[in-house]
Amino acid sequence: MVRKTTNSPTHRIFMNGLSVIIITLNEEKNLPDCLASAVFADEIVVVDSGSTDLTRELAEKHGARVIRQDWLGYGKQKAFALTQARKPWVLSLDADERVSPGLAAEIKKILSGEAGKDGFYARRQNYFLGGLMRHGGWERDWVLRLFRREKGNFTLSPVHEKIEVEGNTGRLENPLLHYPFVTLDDYFLKMDRYAALSAADLAERGKRAHWYNLLFNPAFRFFRMYVLERGFLDGYPGLVLAGLYSLYVFTRYARLWELNQDKK
Repeated sequence: MVRKTTNSPTHRIFMNGLSVIIITLNEEKNLPDCLASAVFADEIVVVDSGSTDLTRELAEKHGARVIRQDWLGYGKQKAFALTQARKPWVLSLDADERVSPGLAAEIKKILSGEAGKDGFYARRQNYFLGGLMRHGGWERDWVLRLFRREKGNFTLSPVHEKIEVEGNTGRLENPLLHYPFVTLDDYFLKMDRYAALSAADLAERGKRAHWYNLLFNPAFRFFRMYVLERGFLDGYPGLVLAGLYSLYVFTRYARLWELNQDKK
């Protein structure tokens, strides 16, 4: 008996199935909203690196497939998560991101037909202290997140990893919502972790911290975000954000200087 094929939209969605991959560590506050926004996917894969809160339980409650993996660094951890995806298309999300309703509909429309592209960039709308940041460089935050599984992979950088796609890419019209720092405590926790990882990466590549990096780089980061990129138009949040990012740059080079001293 020969089984008939069909070109119905439902069949095409099945053939162009979507895996959502998320890496986590103690994300019980962020993860439920992220998972709820990705409910349209065929499968959700959560790779957890040892959460001590309710992250894994919440992920399983939302129907995600949860995999335990010791921390490998951002690039390698996400590359591992990619190997666990089973569908032809992959959407990579961070726990503090949300798929907007418009973006979900747009992705479903792409997967229900012939995409014509191998990857898609999404524009992130970044929120800080409860408000949308429209300036300071955050308004131009395009990230490649949707791609054919066989065409894309992650760079293996321990921090600031990205997706590289072999083939043609396009841009999605609807935004990906991003809530990286709900409170200042969130910022300081993440800043210290990212500064340490970034400094270690620079040291491994033979970079050194000089006095002018500590003096001028933080000042220029503030000037660029607040003045050149018009962060002042975002009011007090824009001022605070520019100041915090200058502190991040200072901390990164201070940590790099410390690592340089250890190698003497």
